[in-house]
Amino acid sequence: MPRTPDPVEDDLGSLPPPPVLHVEQALLGALLLEPHRAANLTGITAEAFSTAGHAALFTAIRTLPVPEPAQHARNTKWLNQVLTAAGEQTRGLTTAYLHHMIQLCPQPHHAPAYARIIEAEHARRLLRAAAQRLVHTALDTSLPHRVATTLAEAGTLTTVVDAIANRFPPHPGSLPRTPATPDLVHDQETVEEEQVLLASATARPASVERMRWLTPGDFTHPLHAGLWQCLTSMARRGTPIDPVTVRWEAQQHGLLTNEVQPDGLLGFLGEPAGGDPEYWGERILQRSLLTTAHHTGRSIETLTHDPAVTTYQLVVGARRALAGLNAVRTRWHHATTPAPANRPARTRAERAPAVPRAGPPPTTAPPAVRNPR
Repeated sequence: MPRTPDPVEDDLGSLPPPPVLHVEQALLGALLLEPHRAANLTGITAEAFSTAGHAALFTAIRTLPVPEPAQHARNTKWLNQVLTAAGEQTRGLTTAYLHHMIQLCPQPHHAPAYARIIEAEHARRLLRAAAQRLVHTALDTSLPHRVATTLAEAGTLTTVVDAIANRFPPHPGSLPRTPATPDLVHDQETVEEEQVLLASATARPASVERMRWLTPGDFTHPLHAGLWQCLTSMARRGTPIDPVTVRWEAQQHGLLTNEVQPDGLLGFLGEPAGGDPEYWGERILQRSLLTTAHHTGRSIETLTHDPAVTTYQLVVGARRALAGLNAVRTRWHHATTPAPANRPARTRAERAPAVPRAGPPPTTAPPAVRNPR
């Protein structure tokens, strides 16, 4: 028996998942069989379909005037018009394929449900594409303004998530599984930059308190993250900072192990200061931001590939991943925004809360008591 030609095979790219194809064919079959049901579909557009052939058919159905039901049941004139209009946009559509879709539709009055499923899968594809663009941008070393471009893509991804959330309101259900975060890779250049920062911050401890925008999580090496935690704790306590006191603090935090000997720790902490600590801190924070953007895009993309994750779970998972990136972006803004001009310090009297003064005695006399007659 000859196989019915499938125009989706002529589309660029691989075949979409079978469930999506079946739902799209069921919806188009319902509209070809009962065209008046297209008026009840709101929100869905031709872009929601996964193939060019299906998009062209949907556009033709929505564009052509709806035929009279009795006339449509007697002849195929309107179907031929749909086929001609769709054929102007794509190739491969045949009369046999239209009848094939009509046969595949189990219940034409379920068209709104079919449309909702197609919208959900379209939202998944949009979210996946935006996440992939974020990943590629974060990795693109040829960009002249890599951080700004990456943050712009993150903003675009956030807009896509918000649009999906508005279209698909929340409902009770379990939260999505959080994809595993890949381990940080620390190459030699990254290790050296982190050591230079730690050495320069040890030599210039006054800068540590100004660098609250840098956190231990921005470091790629666990030892360096622990040492930065030591430095920030010591700076806030007002403890004297030098290689010896930092080593003692590291010992108190359990950073000295068989692999980390005190002599080696004192070695790079006691190196001559290699420039401004804030400069090296910004470089580490920039690398942390780009790495976080890359991991954010990857985790969202992973969610979209899981067919068991619902649209609502996609929104929740994407917002959860973007929250971490937004936190790093806020710290990057604090690090790179010029500080405002110094304001004159307020005196103690100005800082003290105002003491309310006793007001004058009331001048209004109490109402006179009238003697009863």
